[in-house]
Amino acid sequence: MTLKALSGVYKSIISPVFLASDWRQTYDSLNAPNVPTHRVSPGFHLAATTFNQQDVMPMLSSSRILAAVSPVIFFLLTAGLPSDLNVAKTFANPGDQHELTICPGTDDQPRALTAATRGIPTPKEQTGRTAKTTHKTAIEMADSSCQVSEVPTAEAPSSASETRRNVLFIMVDDLRPQLGCFGKSFMHSPHIDELAKHGSLFERAYCMVPTCGASRASMMSGLRPHAQRFVSYTARADQDAPGFTTMNQHLKRNGYRTISLGKIFHFPDDSASGWSEKPWRPTTSNYRKKKAEKKAIAEHRKKYPKRVKVRGMPYEASNADESEYRDHQIATRAVEHLNALKDIDSPFFLAVGFFKPHLPFCAPQKYWDLYDFDSIQVPENYRKPPAAPKGAIHQSPELRSYASIPPKGSLSTYQARKLIHGYYACVSFIDQQVGRLVKALEKTGLSENTVIILCGDHGWQLGDHGMWNKHSCFETSMHTPLIVSVPGAHHTSTVGGRITALTELIDIYPSVCELTGTKKPDHLQGVSFVPMLENPSLAGKPHAVGRYRSGDTIRTDQFRLSEFRSENGSGETIGSMLYDHRTDPDENLNIADREQQQSTVAGLLDALRKTTPRSVE
Repeated sequence: MTLKALSGVYKSIISPVFLASDWRQTYDSLNAPNVPTHRVSPGFHLAATTFNQQDVMPMLSSSRILAAVSPVIFFLLTAGLPSDLNVAKTFANPGDQHELTICPGTDDQPRALTAATRGIPTPKEQTGRTAKTTHKTAIEMADSSCQVSEVPTAEAPSSASETRRNVLFIMVDDLRPQLGCFGKSFMHSPHIDELAKHGSLFERAYCMVPTCGASRASMMSGLRPHAQRFVSYTARADQDAPGFTTMNQHLKRNGYRTISLGKIFHFPDDSASGWSEKPWRPTTSNYRKKKAEKKAIAEHRKKYPKRVKVRGMPYEASNADESEYRDHQIATRAVEHLNALKDIDSPFFLAVGFFKPHLPFCAPQKYWDLYDFDSIQVPENYRKPPAAPKGAIHQSPELRSYASIPPKGSLSTYQARKLIHGYYACVSFIDQQVGRLVKALEKTGLSENTVIILCGDHGWQLGDHGMWNKHSCFETSMHTPLIVSVPGAHHTSTVGGRITALTELIDIYPSVCELTGTKKPDHLQGVSFVPMLENPSLAGKPHAVGRYRSGDTIRTDQFRLSEFRSENGSGETIGSMLYDHRTDPDENLNIADREQQQSTVAGLLDALRKTTPRSVE
């Protein structure tokens, strides 16, 4: 077969089917569900549209087609691919050899407002490190970040020569908005306050489930919880939502180096295929005073012999070196990674999870010294709220497992104040670690192209409503800090970028996709908050929805309504509570049964039930 004949066969058969220059036309005409990657020759990769079996077999069964295609394939293997095809050559360096996928460039739900038109600098406008490629190809015009399948693929570098933003993602366990930047002027949190000053602070961000495992699994998967999914602290994304791509998996398959240090998922091996290296956590224990710990446990067992599980004291102040604390060790490890990451070519997603201020409240003495114990008082609503339905209040079982805490009943005022003091100390200790990360980011020069996202996984009751935990549907459990800093961003409508719109933690996943120029997976149930980074005065979503055990809760601009049902939230209604935040921000007076509020209750229940799934999807 002559070269001219080969070219004719290529143009008439191969090109329009397998290598169409107009990807959308070919993709739509064949109704392909995804676009897998196929290796063509040792130096090249191309993407081929997926065919149904009934479409492919008749073509392959034709001897005439096979006769025509075979020499073309041989020609391509020996002579190389035509220069005008949408292909990407592998990188010269062995460490850079990853597979690239050519995908349709359209989004299923096009954004009405792009980052470029909002004034948020796009990756192309940034300065800083640029992902290296050997040459520019037509793939740069396409969306190389489209989701190919729900199964994690090989880590791939950026297909474009433009800079792709890095992400430093900081999670703080059990962090309520107990920070100076949230109006708590007596708190010592200068580093987080400074981050908020130069970034955007979301004043009303809410978790999906106020317990560690479930909150993190929901946030990282981008899926809402329901009565059978993301229920307890042991929840896992890979078990509760199998087949759905988590944020780390999605970024990894789109060319990011993904790293987990400390506590990101509740279990380190949850969705572990989405990390470029094995998730790391220090094995350091909470307590520095080992003898005091053992003594406290022994005394508690003697006083309460029926107690099976007993931990040490719920708080500890120590003069031990800060480097002996695991959160300091996590920050140190993160700084080491940043120093190394500045020299790599691919963008990174560095997730750093701090354990404090989770119980026990153990922190170096100097952070306790920042607060005057005599000035610390219990909250004004240090009592069970009247008319609270069954399921709304409990005895804080997590705290009850610590030495010196009675198995039931109220704590002494002294114990309550010590717990509050310890929580404050832990917040300031973590603030110092956040400062170390930001300083390292600036020192390495990575701050010029790195988005910083800081959030808690949920709130915490510091005696509010007589509880010491996060396990409830009250505002104090659901409300958590969210601060986002985008390099080069500027605020035009609100000083400091304070955002009052309602936001949910499942909004982080789609927002990270937009900030990194990565196509959003179709399954995401959150909404990107990127438009509000440029214009903090935008209204945002009409409500934030979450749940805990038997209760489902909805927060609007004015109200919080919680409905409690039997069978872990899937059965009959057993009670509800409604609070008006304009007149009762501390949620002390339940007005759900008032006649004049019944239309409000009905409307909120309708929105709640439409938003929260009732069964496994």
